[in-house]
Amino acid sequence: MNTKQFPGFSSPSASTEAPLEMLAACHGRVEQQCRTLLRLVPHLQAHGADPSARQAARAVMRYFDTAAQDHHADEEQDLFPALLAITADSASEAPQVRALTQALLADHQRIGGLWRELRQALAAVAEAQAAELSIEQVQEFVGAYQRHIEQEEGELLPLAARLLSPADIGRIGAAMRQRRGIGAID
Repeated sequence: MNTKQFPGFSSPSASTEAPLEMLAACHGRVEQQCRTLLRLVPHLQAHGADPSARQAARAVMRYFDTAAQDHHADEEQDLFPALLAITADSASEAPQVRALTQALLADHQRIGGLWRELRQALAAVAEAQAAELSIEQVQEFVGAYQRHIEQEEGELLPLAARLLSPADIGRIGAAMRQRRGIGAID
């Protein structure tokens, strides 16, 4: 996977003070976890569910169970509604934004289903109850995320940067902080 550099959104330590940057930075972390999954398949074939494999499985589960879920919620509960609201009266922008957010929401649902299946296999590895992962299952999950990230970075984030006001972005950042239990920024 190769994330496109989104102008102004390259910092891996982006925070909720810059929510669009944080969403973009999350993509890099998703890709990192996907690379771990891809490496885990041959590792399991060669070494079984050794301590390194169990640790990797637990780390991937922890990430996709928490941070990735927050990322999807940031979009579904805050970013998508803000974009839909701002373009509601625009005959030119509304259909594009509506189609894009619907497609991305459908991706979230599909990726969520793929994750639930893959998570079961990873949980077995983490508990040393299984020593293999289906390469097809891993590739399907990774490919779905890759296509999703490309659409978000190629369409969603540039659109959001163009359409959202600083106040809109501030509200999204505040919601992201609340979701993560982070206090208000002074």
